[in-house]
Amino acid sequence: MRLREYVGISQPRQRQATYAMEVALVCILAVGIATGSTGVIVNTGVGLLVTQLPALFERDYGIALDPALTLWITTAVFLHAVGVIGLPWADANFYKSIWWWDHLTHALSSSIVAAIGYTTVRALDRHSEEIYVPPRFMFVFILLFVLAFGVAWEVLEFSITLAAEATGNATILTQFGLGDTMLDLVFDTIGAIVVATWGTAHLTDIVGLLEEFLDGRES
Repeated sequence: MRLREYVGISQPRQRQATYAMEVALVCILAVGIATGSTGVIVNTGVGLLVTQLPALFERDYGIALDPALTLWITTAVFLHAVGVIGLPWADANFYKSIWWWDHLTHALSSSIVAAIGYTTVRALDRHSEEIYVPPRFMFVFILLFVLAFGVAWEVLEFSITLAAEATGNATILTQFGLGDTMLDLVFDTIGAIVVATWGTAHLTDIVGLLEEFLDGRES
Protein backbone atom coordinates (compact mmCIF):
# COMPACT_ATOMS: atom_id res chain seq x y z
CA MET A 1 0.00 0.00 0.00
CA ARG A 2 1.31 3.43 -0.95
CA LEU A 3 1.81 6.25 1.54
CA ARG A 4 -1.02 8.38 0.11
CA GLU A 5 -3.41 5.46 0.71
CA TYR A 6 -2.44 5.42 4.39
CA VAL A 7 -2.91 9.15 4.93
CA GLY A 8 -5.76 9.61 2.46
CA ILE A 9 -4.12 12.24 0.23
CA SER A 10 -5.52 12.10 -3.30
CA GLN A 11 -3.41 12.87 -6.36
CA PRO A 12 -5.24 16.19 -7.03
CA ARG A 13 -4.49 17.26 -3.44
CA GLN A 14 -0.86 16.30 -3.88
CA ARG A 15 -0.63 18.42 -7.03
CA GLN A 16 -2.29 21.34 -5.23
CA ALA A 17 0.14 21.09 -2.32
CA THR A 18 3.07 20.98 -4.75
CA TYR A 19 1.80 24.02 -6.63
CA ALA A 20 1.21 25.95 -3.38
CA MET A 21 4.79 25.33 -2.25
CA GLU A 22 6.15 26.37 -5.65
CA VAL A 23 4.22 29.65 -5.41
CA ALA A 24 5.58 30.13 -1.89
CA LEU A 25 9.12 29.55 -3.21
CA VAL A 26 8.60 32.30 -5.79
CA CYS A 27 7.48 34.62 -2.98
CA ILE A 28 10.54 33.72 -0.90
CA LEU A 29 12.77 34.40 -3.89
CA ALA A 30 11.10 37.79 -4.32
CA VAL A 31 11.79 38.59 -0.67
CA GLY A 32 15.41 37.55 -1.12
CA ILE A 33 15.77 39.83 -4.14
CA ALA A 34 14.06 42.72 -2.34
CA THR A 35 16.32 42.40 0.71
CA GLY A 36 19.47 41.65 -1.28
CA SER A 37 20.04 38.37 0.56
CA THR A 38 22.45 36.28 -1.54
CA GLY A 39 21.83 33.17 0.55
CA VAL A 40 18.07 33.30 0.09
CA ILE A 41 18.35 34.09 -3.64
CA VAL A 42 20.79 31.26 -4.39
CA ASN A 43 19.16 28.59 -2.21
CA THR A 44 15.61 29.41 -3.32
CA GLY A 45 16.59 29.88 -6.96
CA VAL A 46 18.28 26.48 -7.09
CA GLY A 47 15.30 25.00 -5.28
CA LEU A 48 12.89 26.37 -7.87
CA LEU A 49 15.00 24.85 -10.64
CA VAL A 50 14.86 21.48 -8.87
CA THR A 51 11.05 21.65 -8.66
CA GLN A 52 10.93 22.01 -12.45
CA LEU A 53 12.84 18.78 -13.06
CA PRO A 54 9.74 16.50 -12.97
CA ALA A 55 8.07 18.60 -15.70
CA LEU A 56 11.33 18.59 -17.68
CA PHE A 57 11.63 14.80 -17.49
CA GLU A 58 8.03 14.39 -18.66
CA ARG A 59 8.33 16.90 -21.51
CA ASP A 60 11.74 15.92 -22.88
CA TYR A 61 12.03 12.23 -21.98
CA GLY A 62 8.46 11.04 -21.48
CA ILE A 63 9.18 10.06 -17.87
CA ALA A 64 6.17 11.16 -15.80
CA LEU A 65 6.81 11.14 -12.07
CA ASP A 66 4.09 10.10 -9.68
CA PRO A 67 2.52 13.19 -8.00
CA ALA A 68 3.63 11.80 -4.64
CA LEU A 69 7.27 11.78 -5.78
CA THR A 70 6.95 15.34 -7.07
CA LEU A 71 5.45 16.38 -3.73
CA TRP A 72 8.28 14.61 -1.91
CA ILE A 73 10.92 16.53 -3.88
CA THR A 74 9.12 19.86 -3.57
CA THR A 75 8.64 19.45 0.19
CA ALA A 76 12.37 18.92 0.74
CA VAL A 77 13.24 21.98 -1.35
CA PHE A 78 10.52 24.10 0.29
CA LEU A 79 11.58 23.28 3.85
CA HIS A 80 15.18 24.13 2.99
CA ALA A 81 14.16 27.52 1.54
CA VAL A 82 11.93 28.28 4.53
CA GLY A 83 14.78 27.35 6.84
CA VAL A 84 17.11 29.80 5.11
CA ILE A 85 14.73 32.77 5.30
CA GLY A 86 13.05 32.07 8.65
CA LEU A 87 10.49 34.56 9.96
CA PRO A 88 10.70 38.18 8.72
CA TRP A 89 10.80 39.67 12.22
CA ALA A 90 13.21 37.13 13.74
CA ASP A 91 16.92 37.74 14.27
CA ALA A 92 17.91 34.26 13.08
CA ASN A 93 16.55 31.88 10.46
CA PHE A 94 15.12 28.47 11.26
CA TYR A 95 18.44 26.70 10.68
CA LYS A 96 19.93 28.75 13.51
CA SER A 97 16.93 29.08 15.82
CA ILE A 98 15.33 25.61 15.54
CA TRP A 99 17.83 22.90 16.48
CA TRP A 100 16.12 20.08 14.58
CA TRP A 101 15.43 21.93 11.32
CA ASP A 102 18.81 21.08 9.78
CA HIS A 103 18.37 17.42 10.69
CA LEU A 104 14.87 17.30 9.18
CA THR A 105 16.00 18.79 5.86
CA HIS A 106 19.06 16.53 5.73
CA ALA A 107 16.93 13.43 6.28
CA LEU A 108 14.46 14.50 3.58
CA SER A 109 17.19 15.48 1.11
CA SER A 110 19.14 12.29 1.69
CA SER A 111 16.00 10.22 1.11
CA ILE A 112 15.66 11.87 -2.31
CA VAL A 113 19.33 11.17 -3.09
CA ALA A 114 18.76 7.56 -2.02
CA ALA A 115 15.69 7.34 -4.27
CA ILE A 116 17.66 8.69 -7.23
CA GLY A 117 20.48 6.21 -6.63
CA TYR A 118 18.11 3.27 -6.24
CA THR A 119 15.99 4.17 -9.25
CA THR A 120 18.99 4.61 -11.54
CA VAL A 121 20.79 1.43 -10.54
CA ARG A 122 17.63 -0.68 -10.45
CA ALA A 123 16.62 0.51 -13.93
CA LEU A 124 20.11 -0.22 -15.29
CA ASP A 125 20.00 -3.64 -13.62
CA ARG A 126 16.70 -4.48 -15.34
CA HIS A 127 17.72 -2.93 -18.65
CA SER A 128 21.14 -4.50 -19.19
CA GLU A 129 22.05 -8.17 -18.95
CA GLU A 130 25.65 -7.13 -18.25
CA ILE A 131 24.67 -5.43 -14.98
CA TYR A 132 23.44 -7.44 -12.01
CA VAL A 133 22.95 -6.00 -8.54
CA PRO A 134 21.96 -8.59 -5.91
CA PRO A 135 18.93 -7.46 -3.87
CA ARG A 136 20.89 -7.74 -0.62
CA PHE A 137 23.64 -5.51 -1.98
CA MET A 138 21.11 -2.85 -3.03
CA PHE A 139 20.58 -1.89 0.61
CA VAL A 140 24.33 -1.47 1.10
CA PHE A 141 24.63 0.46 -2.16
CA ILE A 142 21.96 2.97 -1.14
CA LEU A 143 23.68 3.61 2.20
CA LEU A 144 27.10 4.06 0.61
CA PHE A 145 25.70 6.23 -2.19
CA VAL A 146 23.97 8.59 0.24
CA LEU A 147 26.92 8.75 2.64
CA ALA A 148 29.30 9.57 -0.23
CA PHE A 149 26.98 12.33 -1.39
CA GLY A 150 26.58 13.56 2.20
CA VAL A 151 30.33 13.79 2.74
CA ALA A 152 30.75 15.67 -0.54
CA TRP A 153 28.00 18.08 0.51
CA GLU A 154 29.60 18.73 3.91
CA VAL A 155 32.95 19.42 2.24
CA LEU A 156 31.18 21.86 -0.10
CA GLU A 157 29.51 23.61 2.86
CA PHE A 158 32.81 23.85 4.70
CA SER A 159 34.65 25.19 1.64
CA ILE A 160 32.01 27.81 0.87
CA THR A 161 31.95 28.96 4.50
CA LEU A 162 35.75 29.34 4.56
CA ALA A 163 35.71 31.23 1.27
CA ALA A 164 32.99 33.56 2.55
CA GLU A 165 34.93 34.26 5.75
CA ALA A 166 38.13 34.91 3.80
CA THR A 167 36.46 37.36 1.42
CA GLY A 168 34.15 38.99 3.97
CA ASN A 169 31.03 37.98 2.07
CA ALA A 170 27.88 36.35 3.36
CA THR A 171 27.88 32.59 3.00
CA ILE A 172 25.12 30.87 1.02
CA LEU A 173 25.54 27.63 2.99
CA THR A 174 25.92 27.48 6.75
CA GLN A 175 28.47 25.28 8.50
CA PHE A 176 27.85 24.83 12.25
CA GLY A 177 30.95 22.86 13.19
CA LEU A 178 32.23 19.29 13.34
CA GLY A 179 29.57 18.06 15.75
CA ASP A 180 26.80 19.31 13.48
CA THR A 181 28.50 17.71 10.48
CA MET A 182 28.52 14.32 12.21
CA LEU A 183 24.84 14.69 13.10
CA ASP A 184 24.07 15.65 9.50
CA LEU A 185 25.65 12.41 8.32
CA VAL A 186 23.65 10.46 10.91
CA PHE A 187 20.40 11.92 9.59
CA ASP A 188 21.60 11.35 6.02
CA THR A 189 21.93 7.70 6.99
CA ILE A 190 18.44 7.67 8.51
CA GLY A 191 16.98 9.01 5.27
CA ALA A 192 18.87 6.36 3.29
CA ILE A 193 17.66 3.56 5.60
CA VAL A 194 14.04 4.69 5.24
CA VAL A 195 14.27 4.50 1.43
CA ALA A 196 16.27 1.27 1.45
CA THR A 197 13.77 -0.40 3.80
CA TRP A 198 10.37 0.92 2.73
CA GLY A 199 10.76 3.37 -0.12
CA THR A 200 11.78 0.96 -2.87
CA ALA A 201 8.22 -0.38 -3.10
CA HIS A 202 7.02 3.13 -3.94
CA LEU A 203 9.63 3.61 -6.67
CA THR A 204 8.65 0.66 -8.84
CA ASP A 205 6.68 2.79 -11.30
CA ILE A 206 9.49 5.28 -11.94
CA VAL A 207 11.98 2.41 -12.26
CA GLY A 208 9.76 0.92 -14.97
CA LEU A 209 9.48 4.24 -16.80
CA LEU A 210 13.24 4.76 -16.73
CA GLU A 211 13.79 1.20 -17.95
CA GLU A 212 11.38 1.84 -20.85
CA PHE A 213 13.28 5.04 -21.68
CA LEU A 214 16.60 3.17 -21.75
CA ASP A 215 15.09 0.39 -23.89
CA GLY A 216 13.71 2.97 -26.29
CA ARG A 217 17.11 4.60 -26.79
CA GLU A 218 18.56 1.29 -27.97
CA SER A 219 15.73 0.41 -30.32
